Amino acid sequence: MSDQLATLRAKRQQALEGGGAKRIEAQHAKGKLTARERLSILLDEASFQELGALATHHNTDFGMDKHRHPGDGIITGFGKIQGRRVAVYAQDFTVLGGSFSEVQSNKISRILDLAIDAGIPVIGLNDSGGARVQEGVRSLAAYGEVFVRNVKASGVIPQISIIMGPCAGGAVYSPALTDITIMVNETSNMFLTGPDIIKTVTGENVTAEELGGAWVHNATSGVAQMIADDEQHALNMTKAILGYLPQNNTEDAPPLEPYDPIDRMDEALNTLVPEDDRMAYDMRDVLAHVLDHDSVIELHKEWAGNALVGFGRLDGQSVGFIANQPLVMSGCLDINASDKIARHITLCDQFNIPLVTFVDCPGYLPGVEQEYNGVIRHGAKIIYAYCQATVPKISLVTRKAMGGSYVAMSSKQMNNDVAFAWPSAQIAVMGAEGAARLLNRRAIEAADDPAAEEARFVAEYKEMFYNPYQAADVGQIDEVIEPRETRPRLIRALEVLRTKVSQTIPKKHGLFPV
Repeated sequence: MSDQLATLRAKRQQALEGGGAKRIEAQHAKGKLTARERLSILLDEASFQELGALATHHNTDFGMDKHRHPGDGIITGFGKIQGRRVAVYAQDFTVLGGSFSEVQSNKISRILDLAIDAGIPVIGLNDSGGARVQEGVRSLAAYGEVFVRNVKASGVIPQISIIMGPCAGGAVYSPALTDITIMVNETSNMFLTGPDIIKTVTGENVTAEELGGAWVHNATSGVAQMIADDEQHALNMTKAILGYLPQNNTEDAPPLEPYDPIDRMDEALNTLVPEDDRMAYDMRDVLAHVLDHDSVIELHKEWAGNALVGFGRLDGQSVGFIANQPLVMSGCLDINASDKIARHITLCDQFNIPLVTFVDCPGYLPGVEQEYNGVIRHGAKIIYAYCQATVPKISLVTRKAMGGSYVAMSSKQMNNDVAFAWPSAQIAVMGAEGAARLLNRRAIEAADDPAAEEARFVAEYKEMFYNPYQAADVGQIDEVIEPRETRPRLIRALEVLRTKVSQTIPKKHGLFPV
């Protein structure tokens, strides 16, 4: 038995060493941690239980029989984060550049299957040079095995991807299929085709960072939801995000012990919206005053800045927020903002997280480019997502809610449960200037002073419609409230809706407007 134990211990030690001291040193020289170091930071101390540590490939092509390492470049298993059970997998770049293989696929697929059955979140740490070319088409097929499980797990358990290094080719589809993707600034990148191939095919010269760095995918493409300063920051972000999510779709997100008074009212809210409706204000100030102190976490912060989405808490309970941002494009909806909002609605709905929508939107961004690129289709995503969502939905109109954007942004017709408005709310079919010209064109043209006549009609329209009271009169707004009352009103509404039950029509699935 002693010899057998010695053999086992030697193999375990070899697995712990990854690609060896020199490769670990090279990893550190790039400012990167090893896979095991990352897991030790992410998981509670002594909670990690590894599976598949001794698995190796059996490929002999291209001299691969001389490059066999226990674990085959990926670490998989279970652990705990703040006492909550999670499944994890972490690619080890020190072993064959973390290249994706059949063994990696089998190990990830195994851990995803177990996580689905156990109903626990999965966190993937990606750091790979791409498919293991030496395995040929088998490596490509291996990707497919993971993708199908990402889709199976979608809406069942939370899936979080952390991009810690390169993630190229087919590998990028797995993070794209998960719920939240976090990238590390300057050390991570994602792309389908790398700089060398792009130069060969198109003649374009571009670096990996310029092509698919963290800022590219957080600010330009919208592929990633968060950007971290370094790996430690990314791992801490993951822990924080997990705190707002449940274990699975049959549970609610874990509440915190309430620490911010329910009846707290901020007088600052009463003067936050400028008297001049042409002046902007920061919707983030509204969120900070209304939600539990220091509870706001934004997703897609750098992308589509005319909309804000993320998580917060009300009386310790996890909520998802959606808000127009008047500081950017006056809060107009456009293609990217529509995609951003629709995705977050769906994310919250699948994990039983109530939605609170803060509305200040003058409409959809006009323009040929928007129309040509399908703003109709993208805008419809918001409508589809709100109508499909069965979680508690509360809306608050702070100022503008014009035309189609009023309907789309969690109106009563979108199966909204409770609709509030501030006295500053302007709920109308269209802007006053456009309405005046549409309704009174002949009278304006025939007037001795057309400009003065138009101004008179504009003022008349604003007096009639630029308030929340007509909407309240016909039941489209449940209550007009003082801004300072917002927090206790939202909390009490959510308390009532906590036991909400929605019956849906049985169907295979609808056609999401993609």
